[in-house]
Amino acid sequence: MTETQTKPSIDVRIVPPRERHPRIFGMLGALLPGGSMLITSDHDPRPLHYQLETNFPGQFGWDYLEAGPEVWRVEIARLEDGSGCECCCGSDH
Repeated sequence: MTETQTKPSIDVRIVPPRERHPRIFGMLGALLPGGSMLITSDHDPRPLHYQLETNFPGQFGWDYLEAGPEVWRVEIARLEDGSGCECCCGSDH
């Protein structure tokens, strides 16, 4: 089994659009520092990348493995040194 087969993955092409981001964020929440997951999509998941950068700054890495035009594959990693939320809410989301 290769390394990519052992990583959690989701093919959002078969997931209803309303359920895509909640499922992805659920999977990301389960990642341990240093862990990663793979996403396969039929479009550039750039809005998801912006959402991660905005809501979880410095906590996740983003690497395009395939960039279209028909299939996009992205590896998202939970960074070892992600320090958590720096906002005033007191949460570590």
